[in-house]
Amino acid sequence: MNPAPLSPCNRICTVDEISNLCVGCGRTRSEIATWGGMDDRTRRGIMAELPSRMARAGIAMNEGPRREDSAGKC
Repeated sequence: MNPAPLSPCNRICTVDEISNLCVGCGRTRSEIATWGGMDDRTRRGIMAELPSRMARAGIAMNEGPRREDSAGKC
């Protein structure tokens, strides 16, 4: 059995109309849609960018837990 893919999803799944980023996790719609097919290295690279990406967009980074069981289900 494979473990669930690492995901920043915290189930606050709303896309900001100005930045086009999810206000819960900071990913783009495209990243959310393709998350399940990404390898862990790519996912970790995107996750490393999320705090600064959200800060540039003026979206407060949610400090909720990083989920490993949501696999980009936003």
